Amino acid sequence: MMSFICACCGKTHDALPDLGFAKPEPYFDVPEEERKLRVQLTSDTCIIDEEHYFIRGILEIPVHEQEESFGLGVWVSQKKEHFYTYLEQPNTAEIGPYFGWLCSSILAFGNTYLLKTKAHFQGDNRRPQIELEPTEEPLAIAQREGISLERAWEIVHEYLPSGADG
Repeated sequence: MMSFICACCGKTHDALPDLGFAKPEPYFDVPEEERKLRVQLTSDTCIIDEEHYFIRGILEIPVHEQEESFGLGVWVSQKKEHFYTYLEQPNTAEIGPYFGWLCSSILAFGNTYLLKTKAHFQGDNRRPQIELEPTEEPLAIAQREGISLERAWEIVHEYLPSGADG
């Protein structure tokens, strides 16, 4: 990727960073004082009340005229048996794809919470690839058709602390 002068901040960026969400949305529904007892959270998995199961994966959005895509580290729900299959075989591409609901709110694309997804498992110590159902939702359209580099940087700037650069 070539360097890029950003219309948002005026700085020159060398590479588009991926964005990640540290926790699935339902985590925030658990009162803070109860989280230690009710939530088991790692960087890749989350269990709430031993009944809600989430995995973290990468939702890639093609960027027009760029080799690299824009990656979003998102959370998707999983059925209990699929979640434990993944836990038992985290480094295989021989499982899935598994259905799940998107459990990350990506405000730059409108209401993304609970969009239908499939988690495709990669192996090679890589997070699952998250594929959205091909609907007319803005995020699904972006995953299918791609976005401009300028739009990708606008999204990055919505999430990065001010003053941070790529």
